[in-house]
Amino acid sequence: METSREEYIDPAKHRYQQKRIANWDRVSYEQENKKRVGAFYQKLLQHYYKFLIPPGLRILELGCGHGDLLASLKPSLGVGVDFSGEMIKHASVKHPRLTFLQGDAHEIAFNEKFDVIILSDLVNDLWDVQYVFEKLRAIAHPGTRLVLNFYNNLWRIPLSVVKRLGLGFSVLEQNWFTPHDIFNLLELSGFEVIKYNPCILFPLRVPLLSSLANRYLVNFLPFSWFALANFVIARPVPAREQAESREPPSVSVIVAARNEAGNIENILKRVPDLGSDTELIFVEGHSSDDTYETIEQMIERFPDRKCRLFRQSGKGKGDAVRLGFEKAEGDILMILDADMTVPPEDLTRFVEALVSGKGEFINGVRLIYPMEEEAMRFFNMVGNKFFSLAFSWLLGQPIKDTLCGTKVLWKRDYESLARNREYFGNFDPFGDVDLLFGAAKLNLKIAELPIRYRFRTYGDTNINRWRHGWILLKMVLFAARRIKFI
Repeated sequence: METSREEYIDPAKHRYQQKRIANWDRVSYEQENKKRVGAFYQKLLQHYYKFLIPPGLRILELGCGHGDLLASLKPSLGVGVDFSGEMIKHASVKHPRLTFLQGDAHEIAFNEKFDVIILSDLVNDLWDVQYVFEKLRAIAHPGTRLVLNFYNNLWRIPLSVVKRLGLGFSVLEQNWFTPHDIFNLLELSGFEVIKYNPCILFPLRVPLLSSLANRYLVNFLPFSWFALANFVIARPVPAREQAESREPPSVSVIVAARNEAGNIENILKRVPDLGSDTELIFVEGHSSDDTYETIEQMIERFPDRKCRLFRQSGKGKGDAVRLGFEKAEGDILMILDADMTVPPEDLTRFVEALVSGKGEFINGVRLIYPMEEEAMRFFNMVGNKFFSLAFSWLLGQPIKDTLCGTKVLWKRDYESLARNREYFGNFDPFGDVDLLFGAAKLNLKIAELPIRYRFRTYGDTNINRWRHGWILLKMVLFAARRIKFI
């Protein structure tokens, strides 16, 4: 009788796994009885994971060890899996409010899906990394984030020396991956990389030196080449049939209008029907012309358009956008600048990019196509180029244009962003940067959509290139402390 493929047990794999189970059982004893072994490195890992993952999510950790990392994240549901029975025994005692299961990452099977799946220092020890990644697709929903860290190849010899000196855990022969290797395995398994970040340059506790190396130097070349840990965040690649089967969403278009009376009629005429239902939300802000009255008149002239009008009590476009988003009822929230330098007809492309899953935050880009004459002044162009480089470095995703007014995201994601806004505070008078920072902090996939930028046909710009440029620079420095130098 032939043995089926499912019944076959690879003896090499079996020996590999059994040897590692015995090793990690011994490590569990060492970790419990020699509490300083690797303690500082583990604390650093917890610090980075707490920055990347907000509390209150449904989290699965594979290779959970004693469960300290999982517990530090304060999940609403926390499940830890490890094939070492000793690890699971200690984890269950230390963290009784979490669920711990003994099992092999290659054989996981759950009837539920998780918001976050963690593999911390696990891929270096797996028999078949691609197979494990493929198994994870079954327990991931479209918004799931896979977060993993793995050792830098350049640390192979230093870690071997540490092991020989008895200063670290007894680690068996490891898999050694470059970041490209992991990116490729994720792609083969149906995941898309959102962020990659090297961390932990100096994994020992030495006053001043540890902070200097791990908070600052590791973020700059050439020091980042020598970081011990590579962090990667990925999401499941959206399936086309998923997007096609989804019910058409409703859309709210927020128009912040200050001294834009001459553009209101064209906005109502030209904004296309989007999704299953389109509402236009005008937020007027302290105009010196008759913008508010004009909006009222135009809403009466176009009774077939679903419109609402609000007058902001605060100041700045950012305050107006936040008010509009708060009042919006659509599934999708999008911003249209009232100066119509981004043609309203282009909004259809933004909705399609979001609904198809190409991104979870769609950011308009004005700096690719040639602009109409006088659409953007020279120093504004130079400033935008500089800030695109600065924000790409800060956020870990390519950001070519920070201040294009057209930005689109799901309302549910905005609500999560708003709940976590206190991390950065209410510091952004523009609204654009607040949304970009929030989207990056939530690990949303930012997709950029090129548009042709037009010159305004009515009124004057509300942007002061020097004053607002200085504000943006201060925001970059502030964000560096909150995002990079953590």
